[in-house]
Amino acid sequence: ILADLCKRPKIEKTRHYIKQDTHTWEIDVFEGDNRGLIVAEIELTAINEEFKRPAWLGQEVSDDERYYNVSLVKYPFKDW
Repeated sequence: ILADLCKRPKIEKTRHYIKQDTHTWEIDVFEGDNRGLIVAEIELTAINEEFKRPAWLGQEVSDDERYYNVSLVKYPFKDW
C-alpha cells in the first residue's frame, strides 16, 4: 500500500547520526538523481542556541528551498 501512496520519483537517502556534545547531527547521504548531495541537520532549542560547528560542516542552506525534499523530487541535484 505504501509503495502505491509514495510519489515518484522517490527520495533515496541513507541517514546517519553523529552525536556531538549535547546534540545529534542527522546526516543524509542522497542516492539516485540526488547522488552526491549530503545534508547535515541539527535540532536546536532556540534560534540563537550555540553549538560547536564541526570542521566538515559546509554552508548554511536551511532557507534554500532547493534542498527541501519536495523540491529535490521535482528538481534533483543532478540537474543543478
